[in-house]
Amino acid sequence: MPLSFDLPFDKLQTYRGTNPKPDDFDGYWSRGLAEMRALDPAVVLEKAAFQAPYADCFGMQFTGTGGARVFAKLLKPRHPVGQQPAVLHFHGYAGASADWSTYLPYVAAGFVVAALDCRGQGGVSEDAGAPGRGTLRGHIVRGLQGPVDQLYYRQVFLDTALLARIVMALPEVDPARVGAFGGSQGGGLALACAALVPEIQRVAPTYPFLSDYERVWQMDQAKDAYWELQDYFRRFDPRHLHEREVFLKLGHIDVQHLCSRIRAEVLMGIGLMDTVCPPSTQFAAYNKIGSAKSYHLFPDFGHEVLPGFQDSVFQFMMQL
Repeated sequence: MPLSFDLPFDKLQTYRGTNPKPDDFDGYWSRGLAEMRALDPAVVLEKAAFQAPYADCFGMQFTGTGGARVFAKLLKPRHPVGQQPAVLHFHGYAGASADWSTYLPYVAAGFVVAALDCRGQGGVSEDAGAPGRGTLRGHIVRGLQGPVDQLYYRQVFLDTALLARIVMALPEVDPARVGAFGGSQGGGLALACAALVPEIQRVAPTYPFLSDYERVWQMDQAKDAYWELQDYFRRFDPRHLHEREVFLKLGHIDVQHLCSRIRAEVLMGIGLMDTVCPPSTQFAAYNKIGSAKSYHLFPDFGHEVLPGFQDSVFQFMMQL
């Protein structure tokens, strides 16, 4: 096995993270979940232009925190038999839900599929408090100079949980057979969703983003997807006089600190040469998961397609 540019492999297997966990972390998410549960999501389904012979496809909108109208693709088997399993899909940073046809294998296998568009990124979900939909990037540091309840990813994590609750309440869905998956940002969101909705049974993140921010900074990897960490300090705290405060605030939206809440079985895909989401940040999350778990390691691969892993994810979800 080649040496990782990160920690030695034996150290990765026991690494527990660097970014501090705020003292009010549990209360922070209890308040957030209470706010989410008090919402009227005002769900609206509109039949999509894309259809398939065995799938009914809908654009779904619901109201999330802050009044944002959030969009997700919803696909259902046309002729369901009893209650069906469901999977939730979350996309990569600055992107959007995949093409409708991407999800058809799951529908053909009898699954309801819901695919979120993260607010303000490349899809059509509304970014409340910003002008329109296309704010695109800068979301890790969004809200750092205000109250922690205004952090952007607080709202997106809660969007994932609300989406799960909406899907679980559909009459054709068996709420005891729901999974979540995604890559990069989508992998981090799948972990957050499974942590905030512990009824989720299976979660399959691929090289999860949004984990162990201070470790990324220490490794000088605050570039690519994490570039805004460096940009934030350069613009607003060039002498790092408030560094501790910044990383404590980011600790509220650090998925590694949520992972101990997960009850789902977990399958994670990890590239040992990943310079975008370094292996140590992924293992920081993985090593905090207390439920049944396993990972597929790709020693020569970085933040790219991991050959065969999505086939493994599909087979993993088929066991729901």
